[in-house]
Amino acid sequence: MDDDKAENIVTINLEGRSALADAAVIASGRSSRHVAAIAEHLARRLKEGGYGTRPVSGAATGDWVLVDAGDVIVHIFRPEVREYYDLEGMWNVGKGA
Repeated sequence: MDDDKAENIVTINLEGRSALADAAVIASGRSSRHVAAIAEHLARRLKEGGYGTRPVSGAATGDWVLVDAGDVIVHIFRPEVREYYDLEGMWNVGKGA
């Protein structure tokens, strides 16, 4: 995601805190188009890396795109949408927590 210029990348360890995944990665893109492009590139790289076709949700609008990478769930937001949903705050990370 660094290569695609994703911003403010945060990894949250969810082991023992969620049955859904072992980790969540949260990142921002500068625009809806940028968010969708980051997600599409990530899904393509996962497939090329042998992880199969990965589900991508929300790419049509590009406000909040989720890439299910198996044990890791990747959330990519436009900055204002990321601030509104505040997943880091929900998991008590960042922002001084």
